Amino acid sequence: MDTSTLQRPPAATTSGSMWTIDPNHSVLEFAVKHMIVTTVKGRFEEFSGTIRFDPDQVEHSSVDVIIQTDSINTGVGARDTHLRSTDFFNTARYPVATFYSTSVEGNGNRFTINGELTIGGIARSVTLKAEFQGRGVNPSGMEVAGFEATGKLNRKDVGLNWNQALESGGVLVGDEIRLALTIQASRITS
Repeated sequence: MDTSTLQRPPAATTSGSMWTIDPNHSVLEFAVKHMIVTTVKGRFEEFSGTIRFDPDQVEHSSVDVIIQTDSINTGVGARDTHLRSTDFFNTARYPVATFYSTSVEGNGNRFTINGELTIGGIARSVTLKAEFQGRGVNPSGMEVAGFEATGKLNRKDVGLNWNQALESGGVLVGDEIRLALTIQASRITS
């Protein structure tokens, strides 16, 4: 995947171990209110990224993620096609969304990741509450680590403005998007 679109400033530190996100064992999920009364969930199927993790000095940790926007999947083909259109993600013009951390605070198990999310060329600050789930060795002998994170953002802050008024009042799509990330990453060895 092309990482040239990730606009991360130069890293301030090089401490901590490096991990690469395993998309086969990770989920980038979102949820949004539909017609005010139900919640629709979806996910992005294609993404890549790296994590620098220092449990002893969490402030030296960092996260970089690139998401292929046309890999959006809500389980409904027509809705996914609409989400890829110029009404929402405009995936033909903006094929990737990016996230990079600007600071990490907390302790080795629970921490806050502040970062910049860019969708459709619009960058906004996002805060994720994260938890380190632990480490292990997979059947291939590779060291892996698990992380979970949650956050939220107003979709209009990143240019996802389309909506439709309902006859009964309210709108078709809620403004708040809730994020739920489950990440397994493999340690990068030198």
